[in-house]
Amino acid sequence: MSYLNDNFLLTNQTSKRLFHDVASDQSIIDYHTHLAPDEVAQNTRFGNIADIWLGGDHYKWRAMRAAGESEDLITNPNADPRDKFNAWARTVPQLVRNPLHHWTHLELKRYFDCDLVLSPRTADAIWELTNEQLAGEHFRPQQILKDFKIEAVGTTDDPADDLEHHIAFNKSEHPTRLCPTFRPDRAMLTGDLQGWNEWADKLATLSGMLIRDASSYLAALKTRHDFFHECGGRFSDHDVNHFPYAPCSEKDADAIFHKLRSQTALTELENEQWWTYILQHIARWNSARGWAMQFHIGVIRRPNTRILEKLGADTGHDSVYDNGIIDKMAPFLDSLDKEDALPKCVFYHVNPAMLHPIAVLMGAFQDGKTAGKMQLGSGWWFLDTIEGMRLQMNTLSGVGLISKFVGMLTDSRSFLSFPRHEYFRRILCELIGQDVENGLIPNDAELLDSLIRDICSNNARNYFGLSS
Repeated sequence: MSYLNDNFLLTNQTSKRLFHDVASDQSIIDYHTHLAPDEVAQNTRFGNIADIWLGGDHYKWRAMRAAGESEDLITNPNADPRDKFNAWARTVPQLVRNPLHHWTHLELKRYFDCDLVLSPRTADAIWELTNEQLAGEHFRPQQILKDFKIEAVGTTDDPADDLEHHIAFNKSEHPTRLCPTFRPDRAMLTGDLQGWNEWADKLATLSGMLIRDASSYLAALKTRHDFFHECGGRFSDHDVNHFPYAPCSEKDADAIFHKLRSQTALTELENEQWWTYILQHIARWNSARGWAMQFHIGVIRRPNTRILEKLGADTGHDSVYDNGIIDKMAPFLDSLDKEDALPKCVFYHVNPAMLHPIAVLMGAFQDGKTAGKMQLGSGWWFLDTIEGMRLQMNTLSGVGLISKFVGMLTDSRSFLSFPRHEYFRRILCELIGQDVENGLIPNDAELLDSLIRDICSNNARNYFGLSS
């Protein structure tokens, strides 16, 4: 039996039928990615397999370090691309039982029709085969989006972004919708006071408003929320390592704003109040517009100070918190629910121990009006493994409705990552198929096919308002 054959991850007849007859043909809505909008709009040509495969991929970088590869072959932009590729080829054989081994070879099969298993022995052949194909027109981003039936892509965008690439691309005849995501982290990050003030000045210029207090700061930020909506934005996204909740009056907010403007460091309480204040207002805007609010929770950013000082941010050195969040998350949600201003919410956590508490809390805030309003997000980052995805779906099934689940996202920076949706769909079909075979779910084709179609595409399309 060949590696990654047609029935990879599918061990029974029901799962095979569900995947091959139903799931495999569904369009993809990749609602949270870090793809570069300019590369989509400008239809960038990639020079070689190392550029498109290894650039910016924190998953691969972490694996290469663990395999003992030099940092010079990982994050050094001036290193020879072939040397970087060879380092990856040396790493891959050591990745058995890691999802990167599966993803690497699914990408070779689905993009390049290549069944070779990457290793130093096959590196020359794969380098030549892939680079020859990358030189063709069908390996530009816009054709990749068509080939993989990508219905919509959510990018990750600062409120101060002019969204010119989204606007240009969405005016074209391309079938994919490029959706900006309102990611206002810089409106709240107060560790770098000079950086915050420079960003606030930029916000004032973009909005054409004089920002003199917390209220006018929020009003200027809302003009960007309005602009994102006009440009097709339907969701916000928030990186919260600890879920914040510290009530903040307008008087408190003004005092904090003036401290920030004078570049005076905030206390720990003031910082949490500021985060709460901004997040609550964005939640109200989202609720009024029918947007979804995504919370990515529990990441320790850059705990290795030696590496941070040497390489800077975003080099694949993040980790996972093991602290609780429900004691702050519950009153935050309640503060909005009391106003009837709680938007649709998707909660992701990178710590598997937190999935069950979040899923249970979600049930207290389902409103009986919007189906699946509170969502337990797909297995994300350190949890988008076979067991991580199963755990997320089992948790959701046990205390909620998997039938309303909005499905998979890649969270990726690479145009070669779309087969991860196939990976997820195979795991989903195997999970459901095994329950059918064990008599835990009725063997009702209409029920099962509808369930799979909804989780693969329909739920996300409807939940995020992407059907029009």
